[in-house]
Amino acid sequence: MSSDLPPAGATPETKSGLGTTQWLVLTVAAIGFLFDTYELLMTPLVLAPALSELLGVPPNHPDVTTWVGRVLWITAVCGGVFGLLGGMLIDRFGRKTVMVASIFIYSFSPVLAGLSTSLEWLLFFRCATFVGVCVEFVAAVTWLAELFPDKRTRELAIGWTQAFASVGGLLVTGVSAFITKLANEGKLPELPGGISSQPWRYTLMTGLLPAIPIALLLPFVPESQVWKQRKLAGTLGRPSFRELFSPALARTTIVATLLSACAYAAAFGTLQATVTQGVPGLPVERLDEPRKEMGKLNKANAAISKQLLDMEKGSDKAKELNKDFLGNLKAMSKINKEKIQPERERVQFLQELGGLGGRILLALALGYIVSRRRILQLFQVPGLVTIPLVWFWVYFQQPEYFAWGVFLAGVFTVAQFSYFGEYLPKVFPMHLRGTGGSFATNVGGRMFGTSAALLTTNILAPNLGSLSPKLAALNTFEKVTIAAGIVGAAVFAIGLALSFLLPEPPREEGHG
Repeated sequence: MSSDLPPAGATPETKSGLGTTQWLVLTVAAIGFLFDTYELLMTPLVLAPALSELLGVPPNHPDVTTWVGRVLWITAVCGGVFGLLGGMLIDRFGRKTVMVASIFIYSFSPVLAGLSTSLEWLLFFRCATFVGVCVEFVAAVTWLAELFPDKRTRELAIGWTQAFASVGGLLVTGVSAFITKLANEGKLPELPGGISSQPWRYTLMTGLLPAIPIALLLPFVPESQVWKQRKLAGTLGRPSFRELFSPALARTTIVATLLSACAYAAAFGTLQATVTQGVPGLPVERLDEPRKEMGKLNKANAAISKQLLDMEKGSDKAKELNKDFLGNLKAMSKINKEKIQPERERVQFLQELGGLGGRILLALALGYIVSRRRILQLFQVPGLVTIPLVWFWVYFQQPEYFAWGVFLAGVFTVAQFSYFGEYLPKVFPMHLRGTGGSFATNVGGRMFGTSAALLTTNILAPNLGSLSPKLAALNTFEKVTIAAGIVGAAVFAIGLALSFLLPEPPREEGHG
């Protein structure tokens, strides 16, 4: 457990309040957290239409469902692996330096992803974005933990700046809706090189936004002085993964890693998988007609594909059928853009609004509840009730209220991300803060927790039909929803059980 607390005076704070430098630090951190989520939550909004275009199949094609799970998992695993290495870089080369570099990585990679003309390039640049986000999160919370020596100020700084992460989710949903509106009105400009001007491309390219304020504020914010002083004095220990599993730290490392995995599994395997592949099947009247039209066009293309197998390639008839096939794909893309995508955006907006509420509740709880274990359980217990109720009953019986159920799930899931951002820097010594925080967040959360997306869409959903005829009769979207509910309920139950093993942070002498 950590006894390395920032010495008084590491960052000047006065009783009259925060100085200019401290406010700049908070601004940079808030921007970083805001765009962390902005960059990541582009995925459930753009992934289905992007895969549909790049694979050349309709949005409801099984290949899209398969690749949604693969992309969510592959990008997160890449982020986890390189984020783990980034944790050691944070401890070796400095918090601010690595944080800023990671922000620039996740600012430019979405632009290149938006210009991708193949699935491989889209996947590569989305992986780069996840790498930047995974490194930035740990660097930022470690940086904040060392820049504010006063315990109360530090908790408020970390708690409230992390609340901006959910603002990022609201912002990207609003930006996506605005871009979709422009596309429906034919107001999006043409992209060069014959690249299609689809809304998902423009949504991705807005990922460049955080680079501008960060570049302007960079010269005015300091590196962690306590880290810098110990580095120069030669008294800073070398980061080591082995030390994380020493008798003093093993329980903390293992339990925090498993709990982080549960939180990310709920986010990716339940919330994001549902927004991407469950919402289009929501049994509400406004989606009935679009689904019927998509079904007819899909059947027409299946028939065309069958005819083309028995036809000479390059013949006039084959060319005509290929033209019809592409026309049907274009029509399905238009239906998805005009009718399905707004529903995804509505549900994601409420999910992120819930996430913002959860982060605010977490920030408030930090000031009134001493036990960090109790704070975590404050969100786990109601989440364990909400997930099965909303995903198994509300979705099918009261679908008009499903988005509000997702709002509640967002409260109880997203708050846990802020929780670990505040908890992890407290329980590892200074020379292991980046390494330990990165291990728990990236190995547990990004590498293992996010694999729940693959579990939901590629393993559970396709095999539900083997369990009962009733489940077999469900469509693809409904099966994904049931699978997402199973995953969410399971990981909340596991997380609640693990929370009783979570060590409390050491008491800080001289602070309340």
